[in-house]
Amino acid sequence: MVSNQDREAFRAELVQVVSRAAKDKRLLARFLHDVLTPTEFDEIAARWQIVKLLHAGVPHHEIAKRTHTAVATVTRGSREMKDPQGGFRLALRALKL
Repeated sequence: MVSNQDREAFRAELVQVVSRAAKDKRLLARFLHDVLTPTEFDEIAARWQIVKLLHAGVPHHEIAKRTHTAVATVTRGSREMKDPQGGFRLALRALKL
């Protein structure tokens, strides 16, 4: 079993790798392709679309329909969007979306 300390170290290292890879879009795309299954990649991509649509004020049911996801997935994204210092909000601001 992985300890919480190890889990946090693994996550920190992954963030560091992604941060470095992000400087080269082709490298990042290849890394994500290799580290994620096609389904995981698609799910993460859909979650980002959910965040953008929530930010634009699109209703939950419409977002679920457009992204082919469950309303519960949209609701989870909505909960995360309520935190003004959360990762979704920070990313939207940083990307000026």
